[in-house]
Amino acid sequence: MVIDIFKMFGASFTLNLLLMLGLWIIYLVRRNAGILDMAWGIGFILAAWSYFFLGRGDFFKMLIMTLMVTLWAGRLTRHLYLRYRKSEGEGSRYQYIRQQWKAHSENLFFLMLFIFQGVLIVILSLPFFLVGFGSHSQWSMWEGWGILLWAVGVIGESFADSQLTSFLEDPENRGRVCRKGLWRFSRHPNYFFEVIVWIGFCLFAIPSNAGWLAIFSPLIMLGLLLKITGIPLTEADAIGSKGEQYRDYQRTTSLFIPWFPKK
Repeated sequence: MVIDIFKMFGASFTLNLLLMLGLWIIYLVRRNAGILDMAWGIGFILAAWSYFFLGRGDFFKMLIMTLMVTLWAGRLTRHLYLRYRKSEGEGSRYQYIRQQWKAHSENLFFLMLFIFQGVLIVILSLPFFLVGFGSHSQWSMWEGWGILLWAVGVIGESFADSQLTSFLEDPENRGRVCRKGLWRFSRHPNYFFEVIVWIGFCLFAIPSNAGWLAIFSPLIMLGLLLKITGIPLTEADAIGSKGEQYRDYQRTTSLFIPWFPKK
């Protein structure tokens, strides 16, 4: 059993490490760290399929979980790739990082950042591992709710990304705040539905052996989005570029959970 655990996690970590090293080399050539965003989805696909091929759990459940991860992460990767290809430069997050580090240590720091994201992907992929390692042939309401919430999350996130992309591509909206569609009810609907996706993964993994450990993945994701890499940096950048217009958006619109705007 211990050997199986090391094999599964080892394969996931190795694949993600190779992915991050490859993308870091591309970063060195293009000098655009935005490529790291695409590694997010690709890394989870690599993790999920490594658990599928090396896992010993119920074949059908492993297949369902792996396909759920692939569809969610594949759509996200495509969306981020199109954004990366259209971008004129690095996002504000990476520009901020550059400003905090001296030139002689910049490349080393970004290498550490790439590798850290690979490690984080392996940690967050715990629900996929649990299904691959200890899922049973019996089905329960947990898997059904997991699939349902996953579907709601993927659809909601897709709509949010599509609405924002459409808004930003209109030249008349340059410098304006998107208040259309889901963005009228939440300042970060894409992040909200991202967490819903991870709750779906968690619920699907609950019936597996030690399935309760899956709860840590959505909790970590929620903490990252609310306190560290997601909302704080996005809000700071929006205030810097849109000023009072965005502050008014903050006063009238829910931060995370979609709700009716204040008058």
